[in-house]
Amino acid sequence: MATLFYIMYAVSTLWAIFSIILYGSRPARSIGWLLIVIIFPIIGVVFYVLFGINRKKFKFFTLNFNAKRKLYDLRHKSDNREKFTYKYDVEKFKRIGKLLQKSSGFPSVQGNKLELLKDGKTTFNEIFEAFSKAKKFIHIQYYILEEGELLDKLISLFTEKIKNGIEIRILYDAIGSSGWKNKAVKKLENLGAKTYPILPLKLGSILSTLNYRNHRKIAIIDGVMAFAGGVNVSDKYIKSKSDLGVWDDLHVKIEGPAVDHLHRIFIKDYYFASNEVLLTNQFYLPFQKEKGNSIVQIVAGGPDLKYLSILHQYLTMINSAEDSIYIENPYFIPNKALLEALKMAVLSGIDVKIMVPKNNDSKIAKHSMFANFEDLLQAGVKICVLKDTFSHSKLIIIDEEIASIGSGNFDYRSFEYNYEVNILINDTIIAKNLSNDFKNSLENCEILDYESFKNRPLSTKLLEGCAKIFSPLL
Repeated sequence: MATLFYIMYAVSTLWAIFSIILYGSRPARSIGWLLIVIIFPIIGVVFYVLFGINRKKFKFFTLNFNAKRKLYDLRHKSDNREKFTYKYDVEKFKRIGKLLQKSSGFPSVQGNKLELLKDGKTTFNEIFEAFSKAKKFIHIQYYILEEGELLDKLISLFTEKIKNGIEIRILYDAIGSSGWKNKAVKKLENLGAKTYPILPLKLGSILSTLNYRNHRKIAIIDGVMAFAGGVNVSDKYIKSKSDLGVWDDLHVKIEGPAVDHLHRIFIKDYYFASNEVLLTNQFYLPFQKEKGNSIVQIVAGGPDLKYLSILHQYLTMINSAEDSIYIENPYFIPNKALLEALKMAVLSGIDVKIMVPKNNDSKIAKHSMFANFEDLLQAGVKICVLKDTFSHSKLIIIDEEIASIGSGNFDYRSFEYNYEVNILINDTIIAKNLSNDFKNSLENCEILDYESFKNRPLSTKLLEGCAKIFSPLL
């Protein structure tokens, strides 16, 4: 028995090492996976098969996973509503906008009305009020639909709307919403709601879908109003359910041309989950009207795209900054390019502040985050650690002129594996509003000191180093 185990260990480990060397996309990640495979017999190989294989290199993955989405893009190209496309008059805005249009597919559009939603209660009050006024349809997709007060209210509201002839379509991530009971799903389906899991775990496709999750949070009402950001349907955003307390997060209410682009993201995901091509006519995509003065660019990211759009967004924002860069993120685990960009920015005299929570829902993520801080502090980046609040916000502001709110974290998953969506806002009033909130939050932060931080206990450094090995999984 022991001999069989050693043979299995040797064969599987050698195969994994060969695969990592041959197909690894980046040296740092490859080294991390090599360590995991070697240190953890068999289990390390299993983790690599599930979460580490670069499936884009394999023909079967391209055919089974991406072909349908790419075929959809060819058949249903957006006209991008040229009337509303913003013509840049500032060079740095132009650079960001043109790059992201080619990387992600959507141009910047003007004429949007935005409302910042800065906590869970406000967010869901606005969302439920909008749902109650729907006249044609409600389309939602969330990474997490979790049992509790909010989901009960959502189901009750949808039940009433369905009885009044309103179409309801629901997308949810198969893993993120795994706790959503089948009873609730069946109830809505029996009433007439269209309800589909995204990337369900099926025997024939589990290896090509398990590591790729839909992390988006989008709600569309009648094709003329949208909500997007970082808030999931979970009671943790409205009441304390753990030691982390009530989670803080940001969401945006949108009216205007950008709604069309957000809706097209939903429609594509819905087609991918349901095989139903029903939503590309004017009933679902009405012609938009100008509602306000904000310029918005929707940034979609996902493994089916040719480029790493979320990474491109964050990098080009950092590289375009002239005065300040403010980042707030609960999973700040950037790659080498982002770390160097931040160090270059602060060394050139730009005010760079990064805000992260002291406590986290993932201890591995927390230690992996802190493993990067010593180099950043040495360069002059200010690391601000929220003492009493768990902020789940994914926010970046440059020069108090451009801001991004959405679902994309500063980590490998958001850059390469997850389907994400960010709202890039070119509006000085909103950017300054968010900047003021960021500065006010500094009063609740511990500002790390380089000398003190580098002298933290050896045991802490070891924990951080071990967690950093696992950063490809995060």
